[in-house]
Amino acid sequence: MTYLQLVNSVLRRLREEEVESVNQNSYSKLIGEFVSDAKRIVEDAWDWSSLRTTLTVVTTPNVFSYGLAGSGSALKELDVVNDTSNRFMKIATSRWMDNAFLNGEAPVGPPEYYSWNGFTEEGYAIVDMYPIPDTAYNIRFNVVNRTAAFTEDSQVLNVPSSPVIQLAAALGARERGETGGTSAAELFGLADRALSDAIALDAARHPEETIWTVV
Repeated sequence: MTYLQLVNSVLRRLREEEVESVNQNSYSKLIGEFVSDAKRIVEDAWDWSSLRTTLTVVTTPNVFSYGLAGSGSALKELDVVNDTSNRFMKIATSRWMDNAFLNGEAPVGPPEYYSWNGFTEEGYAIVDMYPIPDTAYNIRFNVVNRTAAFTEDSQVLNVPSSPVIQLAAALGARERGETGGTSAAELFGLADRALSDAIALDAARHPEETIWTVV
């Protein structure tokens, strides 16, 4: 569903007139804010299959720090692979990296470790690698890449729409004080149920992440 469709779905539940743009009036703008809040809550609640993607960095000789193009502030890595060397990379702490680079000469070769180190001016996550690459390597970051806030009517929601709509309607009902029969508390309950059901369905695609086994 698009941003506009989500807002109109919430407006209908609140017994309000639909709009042709989220910015059509002050109330639709407010509902748009609630939709954005609900989207963020739902996206953060689970590592959704629809938000999983692979971002790639191609290293440059003697350069150890890179902006991960396409990433955002809510990025979560699942694993990192040096695809050229066919091996998984290990995460290192900032302290470990500082010690490796400052207390001695860092070696040059295939990267084996990575560490997050802030963000670029464009908002991309910065990743440092060790050893310092000696040539071009394809480094694949398998991540959950949560999206930025909606700004345009046509932007599309990537996570299940039902919990987002239900939660935004609950936020709208609480702000207004009534919905013509359903209390805000009941609407929050429906939103929680919709979210738990959506997570259960998506989690079935990744049983290895929710089932504990004894090795």
